[in-house]
Amino acid sequence: MPLEQPLRILLVDDEPLARDRLRVLLGDLAPQLPTVVVGEAGNGLQALEFLRAQTVDVMLADIRMPAMDGIELAGHLGGLAAAPAVIFTTAYDNYAVQAFELNALDYLLKPVRAQRLLTALQKAALKPALDPALLAGIGQQVRGGGRTHLSSQERGRLLLVPVAEVLYFKADLKYVTARTRDREYLLDEALTHLESEFAERFIRLHRAVLVAKSALAGFEKAAGDDAEAYGWALLRGVPERLPVSRRQWAPAKALIKNS
Repeated sequence: MPLEQPLRILLVDDEPLARDRLRVLLGDLAPQLPTVVVGEAGNGLQALEFLRAQTVDVMLADIRMPAMDGIELAGHLGGLAAAPAVIFTTAYDNYAVQAFELNALDYLLKPVRAQRLLTALQKAALKPALDPALLAGIGQQVRGGGRTHLSSQERGRLLLVPVAEVLYFKADLKYVTARTRDREYLLDEALTHLESEFAERFIRLHRAVLVAKSALAGFEKAAGDDAEAYGWALLRGVPERLPVSRRQWAPAKALIKNS
């Protein structure tokens, strides 16, 4: 059945030649499937900036890109009011391809072929759901570590929080607060998941607190009648003190001593 309107496409790839090739292929497929390229981006951060301002039907996204890769980009799409369908493009045919296939996501192996692109675009109309847990697992394999940014919803806007700028995470009821030097952000995340994903960067101080190892400046023993904490951690760049449990007191102090 012919489409009433052309599919609006966003091309996301750090290689301009790869984006040019996709444009040519989309033009060749126009008699069978009308499309219009509404934008291009060289990495995930640029793509999200574009998607905040403009609605797109389908996003063709490379997997390995600087600043933010395609897997992490896909993981942030749930925070948008209208998320596009996602088709990954990749030069790698191993674990990522198998995982995407199991999750009903489509992928295109480079060099992209016209017939595969046509099939993928036809499937993309179904807008398959992206499994955040699967994306996170694959992402760690792709980039060898956790995400570079976290999503925060604020008054209907999607904000990106650079993990490198987070001083600490603090759990409170169903939300987690991420504190940077400038401000706080509310995250819909589990503290245990953040601890696992960013174990190299953060250490647990308390059942409700993770702190960036680089942010620790020192420690103070709590007063004997202080029921909230066994001790307090002092931070670089912000005046707040963070509670330290008895169990974490020795490991946290040893981290400062050995740094």
